[in-house]
Amino acid sequence: MSPAETVQQQLRALNCTTAAQALDDVQARAQRDGWPLTRFLQELCALELEGRRQNRVARLLRDSHLPAGKTLATLDQGRLPVRLRRQLAELCTGEFVGRAENVLLFGLPGRGKTHYAATVGQALVELGHSVLFTPTFRLVDELLRAKRDLELDRALRRLDRYAVLILDDLGYVQQSRDEMEVLFTLLAERYERRSVIITSNLVFSEWERIFKDPLTTAAAIDRLVHHCVIVEFGKDMRSQRAEQAAQRRRQETA
Repeated sequence: MSPAETVQQQLRALNCTTAAQALDDVQARAQRDGWPLTRFLQELCALELEGRRQNRVARLLRDSHLPAGKTLATLDQGRLPVRLRRQLAELCTGEFVGRAENVLLFGLPGRGKTHYAATVGQALVELGHSVLFTPTFRLVDELLRAKRDLELDRALRRLDRYAVLILDDLGYVQQSRDEMEVLFTLLAERYERRSVIITSNLVFSEWERIFKDPLTTAAAIDRLVHHCVIVEFGKDMRSQRAEQAAQRRRQETA
């Protein structure tokens, strides 16, 4: 076995698979350009670190359940007011995650709240943050089943692994008292420790429909807005779904 093959074998034993695969190419460039040993090692380590970063991002992306196709590249930012574009750029830096702040997106159906939230989630994953995207009703249903099975604490601990939890369409839960209780418990558990991104077509004044009584509603809102960014999709914004449907009709009749 040659020295290079021995080094490759040792790198694989150390789980440095990217460096092992790149060794021959990096060694050839080092010999061709006369690199000192430190430059050779620096290049090899940089490739290994980038490979690990990419693998981590791919793993986080698979685990995030972010909706396919709803990314920054497919977001029509021209439809967004300047204020929303600025907020998007700021949110995509991920600084709010370190402060355990929440993000609340309000607006009528079809205005792009889900796409906006998913775009932020994608940017956070690229930065190495763990994210989970889920329709609110689905997560609430899972928590209800966990509560019935006396597994609610375990379910909450599992969700605590995610730095950011994206709850899509808060207003579409069935709004029973049991659902209110598990949803409130989730929000209380994450308060000032983990971030939550919520999309909703219900403004705060309508949240009593979800949490059932004024005191619980006030407590939930207080926990969410204490440290938060509010993104409002104004009534003057047109529905994306309505525009797309109209465009399809025009194409069909053309």
